Amino acid sequence: MLRTRLYLGLLPLLLILVGTGAYAIRVGRELAGSLSRDLVNNYRAMSALQQMRESATLMSGAVREAQRGDPLAARPAFDEPRAAFLRDLMGQVHSSAGSPRAPLVGSLDRAFQDFLARSEPALRAGGAGSRNDQQGDATALFGVLDAIETLTRRDAAAAQQTAARVEQLAATTERVLLTAIVGAVALSIFVAWRLASSLLKPIKALTASAVAVGEGDLDRVVPEFSGDELGQLARAFNTMSAKLRSYREATLAKVLRTQRTMEATLTSTPEPVFVVGRDGTMEIRNPAAEALALTEFPPALAEPLAHVLETGEHYLPGDYAKVVPWGARHYLPRILAIGDKLTEFKGAAVILQDVTKFRLLDDAKTNLVGTVSHELKTPLTSLRMAVYLLLEQKLDGLTATQRELLESARDDSDRLLRILDNLLDLARLEAGASSLNRQEVELAGLLDEIVREARGFIAPNGQRLDLDVAPTLSGVRLLLDPERLRHVFMNLITNASKYSPPGGVITLSASAEPGFVRFAVRDEGAGIPAESVAHVFDRFYRAPDQEKSGAGLGLAIAREIVVAHGGSIACVSEPGRGTEFYFLLPVSSG
Repeated sequence: MLRTRLYLGLLPLLLILVGTGAYAIRVGRELAGSLSRDLVNNYRAMSALQQMRESATLMSGAVREAQRGDPLAARPAFDEPRAAFLRDLMGQVHSSAGSPRAPLVGSLDRAFQDFLARSEPALRAGGAGSRNDQQGDATALFGVLDAIETLTRRDAAAAQQTAARVEQLAATTERVLLTAIVGAVALSIFVAWRLASSLLKPIKALTASAVAVGEGDLDRVVPEFSGDELGQLARAFNTMSAKLRSYREATLAKVLRTQRTMEATLTSTPEPVFVVGRDGTMEIRNPAAEALALTEFPPALAEPLAHVLETGEHYLPGDYAKVVPWGARHYLPRILAIGDKLTEFKGAAVILQDVTKFRLLDDAKTNLVGTVSHELKTPLTSLRMAVYLLLEQKLDGLTATQRELLESARDDSDRLLRILDNLLDLARLEAGASSLNRQEVELAGLLDEIVREARGFIAPNGQRLDLDVAPTLSGVRLLLDPERLRHVFMNLITNASKYSPPGGVITLSASAEPGFVRFAVRDEGAGIPAESVAHVFDRFYRAPDQEKSGAGLGLAIAREIVVAHGGSIACVSEPGRGTEFYFLLPVSSG
């Protein structure tokens, strides 16, 4: 196994390390043991001998002082160094017992005793002795000092021998350590070479195969050099390569099949389809798109396409106002953001839905509604006038039931006439035949006028209308059609009052947004179901279970007016918490 090979390769280095460590421990113990004790003892002995030399000198001085005639003063000066000398001498005797140094210490002891024997008479009697006595005292002192000097030389020689042993031990240790280091370096180089030759060869082969696989060469096979972990790794790599080859073949077949399917789908799609790259260039076009011979997208497509590429959000318009004309055809664009992590492709798919027939039908429907409404308005007006005349002339002979029927006919004719007026107005707005009478209007004044007019029909219902205008809009003037915009506000406020409870508060607000002014009408009614919010601006649409009367055209007309001003309108509602209709008008509308 690979672990065993590594262990065996590192074992000689471990043995060298253990041997060198054991030798270093032995040397350290020897230095800290006998050699250290010898050096310490020699130092202490030499220090004691130096003290004894000083004590002997002091005792000799005390003897001379007694000989000069003052024995009483000399006695203390003699006894104190004698006690110190004897203390040091006993230490020397104790430390030298049983050693080659003991005879020399004995000689010192005898010389000291002789010195004491010759000094006592002088200390007791005092006075100068004979010349022979003085010479004998000097000889006794010399004997003590000579014995001390002999011991000192012997201790110095012993210290030198110990230092020589330490130096010899250090040299031996240095040679052993250098030999061990050289041997360890040589052995490590040899072991590294052997391990490198046995480990790097299969690893290099595996690396080369991995690089080849990364470049797409899945047929590369790693040779199996051994049965250890490297051999197992080589077998696993070869197995992986075989599976990758199988997967590549299956994936390639699937990709080819998918590509043929996609090409067939694009070819058979009657709608023009463009696949656009991240930079906006056309990558793929189907035959229907080729037939358009587009070299670049018109602004009506280029602007939303740039937004989709930047944000990654789909562009899916739902009305014919976003239709792009191309020759005699009309196309409703669908721009889908697409991305592929595998190929790192990011772009968009532009699908142009041919709505020419639907646009013609819508125009025909609008024309038909306008024509029919216009044709019905004249006879309806005549009938309405006749009913009014009948009621105003108060004809005799009319029963209460007949009068009630005439009043119902009057009310129904008024309602039908309002519906026809709304239909005609909506048709003109959709066809673009009704142009806006734009004027520069001060925003605050317009809103105050609308609030004063609306409070006339809100107050009788027990409701309150509040106006909330942002301070930043003070003095702002907009270019708009005040009559058309008044219709929008009145429609929204009327609906809010219609669906608000008595005592409810209706809020008309205006605030500034970047490039736009945001107007909103909020009520405290029951709210609109979530499934109906997206349809409130459709013509003739009425939310389910709605009890209030109405033809369902007011919001559709309001939307057309706002769009004609270059703005947008939307609704936010939560059942039980009221509804808010808001619309945005550009500041620079024109």
